[in-house]
Amino acid sequence: MARFVLIGSGLAGGLLAAYLGRRGHEVDLFERRADPREGNIVGGRSINLAISTRGIHALEQIGIADEALRHAIPMPGRMIHDKSGALHFAPYDVDPKKCINSIGRAALNTTVIEAAQRYSNVRVHFNHKCTGVDIDSAVAHLESANSVVTARGDAVIGVDGAFSTVRKSMQSEITKFQYDESYLAHGYKELTIPPGADGSWRMEKNALHIWPRKSFMMIALPNPDGSFTCTLFWEFEGPRSFATTKTDDDVRRFFDEEFPDAVPLIPTLLEDFRNNPTGSLVTIRCAPWFYRDKVCLVGDAAHAVVPFYGQGMNAAFEDCVVLDECLQKFPQNRERAFGEYFHHRKENSDALADLAIGNFIEMRDKTASKTFRVKRKLDHLLEAALPGIYLPLYTMVTFTRIPYSTAARRARMQDRIVYGSLAFLVLIAALVMIRLIV
Repeated sequence: MARFVLIGSGLAGGLLAAYLGRRGHEVDLFERRADPREGNIVGGRSINLAISTRGIHALEQIGIADEALRHAIPMPGRMIHDKSGALHFAPYDVDPKKCINSIGRAALNTTVIEAAQRYSNVRVHFNHKCTGVDIDSAVAHLESANSVVTARGDAVIGVDGAFSTVRKSMQSEITKFQYDESYLAHGYKELTIPPGADGSWRMEKNALHIWPRKSFMMIALPNPDGSFTCTLFWEFEGPRSFATTKTDDDVRRFFDEEFPDAVPLIPTLLEDFRNNPTGSLVTIRCAPWFYRDKVCLVGDAAHAVVPFYGQGMNAAFEDCVVLDECLQKFPQNRERAFGEYFHHRKENSDALADLAIGNFIEMRDKTASKTFRVKRKLDHLLEAALPGIYLPLYTMVTFTRIPYSTAARRARMQDRIVYGSLAFLVLIAALVMIRLIV
């Protein structure tokens, strides 16, 4: 068995430690932040997430799905908020039992860390910041409050997020390391809808709420305590943007115009807008994700994506499943296991990055349109009429484990067939009408 040094005990780090611990490997998991079980909030990061089939499967494989999901809130569809305040519910799938689930980040993080610590061969070290990795010797250098720590293993795995220190060490040491970092012109800011006086939810609980406004949007996910976490996605710069909205009057005027039904539900709107940070939205692609049998990257460290398909965490959890399978398949050849993992996941993570950006455009621009709602109804009709043959893209990405790249190709093929057939039928109908007229 090998000794692994894992950097980053976020969601994927904790889960991967559990997987490796189950296989009997020695694991030292280092995290720069304090123990989340002590009530520490991860600043600037969403407090709730959407977990779906891929992520749930990863939790099931380690036996903690029921435990993790006990407080999750199922969301079988989107609730669209028009400017007028009118509501339109759009189910995600023809099967009403298929849901995404709003789940608290802190509670899920605690669950995966505790799952890892059930194995005596897993050790978790909080308040240890990684400053660099010697990739040839699989040695991680870390700093704690009172000391400098050197962690030696057979391999170092970077599960330390989009701005990974492990990946930066690879970039500086691997001559042909490929790296691309791109930001959206939009940022995000979180706001809070508190529960009602009786602790109840003040909007539909079982839905992901969207206020689509063409070039920007706001969303809200339910929390178990009756609150909703709202996220405004808005341009950084421009005539109406974060940059030009400076005063409380500017903020109030903007929200009154664009989200009039939400304003009465957000009593701390001005304070939240003023005090909460404005986050950026980055897509990161890199290659390779491994160096010999010494270093490997997992999750956002390898492939950060924007959040608009709700798949960032799910994809990172799927990484853990695939890496575990590859290490099991090649127990005597860790470099080949890392290579197989990279081969399986790279194409799919690139496809997800493109899908996530495309879904942002769909959510903010199209969900409010009647044409979009007709298209979704057609998707559901075809799915019901052709079970197992026709699957909408959203269904494949969210409710199956079909690889992301395969799902994207299949959806393009389906669209060509469906719309080509419709165009052919329209043409035939037009020719028939012409003949009747003649």
